[in-house]
Amino acid sequence: MSEKLHIGVSPHISSPRTTQGIMLDVVIALMPALIAGTVIFGLRALLVVLASVISTTLSEYVFCLITKREDTVTDLSSVVTGVLLGLNLPATAPIWQVMLGGVFAIIVVKCLFGGLGQNFANPAITARVFLLVSFSGSLAGGAIPRLSRAPDLVAGATPLSILKDGGALPSIGDMLLGLRGGAIGETCIIALLLGFAYLVFRKVIYPEVPLVCLGTVFVLSLIFDNSFSIALYHLLSGGLMIGAIFMITDYSSSPVSRVGKMVFAFGCGAMTYIIRRLGAYPEGVSFAILLMNVLSPYIDKWTAKRPFGGGKV
Repeated sequence: MSEKLHIGVSPHISSPRTTQGIMLDVVIALMPALIAGTVIFGLRALLVVLASVISTTLSEYVFCLITKREDTVTDLSSVVTGVLLGLNLPATAPIWQVMLGGVFAIIVVKCLFGGLGQNFANPAITARVFLLVSFSGSLAGGAIPRLSRAPDLVAGATPLSILKDGGALPSIGDMLLGLRGGAIGETCIIALLLGFAYLVFRKVIYPEVPLVCLGTVFVLSLIFDNSFSIALYHLLSGGLMIGAIFMITDYSSSPVSRVGKMVFAFGCGAMTYIIRRLGAYPEGVSFAILLMNVLSPYIDKWTAKRPFGGGKV
C-alpha cells in the first residue's frame, strides 16, 4: 500500500493547457484588430506591428543566449507582447522607436525581473508609457484613417482630444468600425469584441473582468459628465477597449484570485476616468493599468482566501 503513496509539493492538480497554447489563443484573438488596423491605416500599420514583434522576439532570444538561460521564445509570450505593443502605437510611429519599445518591454520589464510570470507590470503597456513619455511628439495622438466617410472629423485630434478640447466627434458607427484617429489596434471596436468573444469561448479570461473595467468608466462618466452620449464615447474611445480585454487580463501582472481581478479591473477603470478628466493627457488607460500593476500584490494580499481555521494573512 505504501508503495502507491506518492508525496510531492503543490500544485497537485495539473491542466493540459500550456503557456504556449494560451499565448497562441491571445495572438489569434488579436488578429481581427490587426487585420482591421491594416485595412484602416494601410500597410504601414502592419509594418509597425511586425517591427514590434521582431524586436521583442529577437530581444528575448538574445537575452537568453547571453545569460545562458533556457530559450523561452517558443512560449510565444514575446510575440504577444510585440503584437500588443504594435497595436497600441499609431501607424505613423517611426520604426526605430517601435523597436526600441520592444527591446525595453522584453529586456527591462520582463527579462531583468526573471522572465514570464516574474514581471511586476505588463511589458507592452509599460513600453507604451515609456515611448509616450520619451517621444510624445511622434507617438501622441493617432494616425488618420485612409477610409472615412467624413475625413474632416478625423483629420485632426483623436475622439478623446475632441472630448477634452471640443469639436465635432465621429459618429458612433465610425467609432465601431474604426474610421477615426487613434492607435492601430484600438480603433475598430467590432474587431476587439470578436477577440473578446474568442478569449471567453476558449476560457482564457474571465468575462466579468473587462466588463467591470468598462462599466466603471461608463458609470463614472454618466455621473460626472451627466451625459449618456459622452459616457458612450468614453467607452469606445482611446485604448480602453483593447486595454480592458487584453491588458488587465494579463496573468503575470494582475491579481491571482477572481475577486482580486475584479478589484483590479475596477481600479483600472476608475483611474482611467480620473486621468482622462483631470490629467494633462486626454488618454489614461496605459497610466491607469501601470499604476494598478504596482498595487496588484497588495490586492492579492487583501483578497486572499483564508484557510478554514487559519488566522489572518
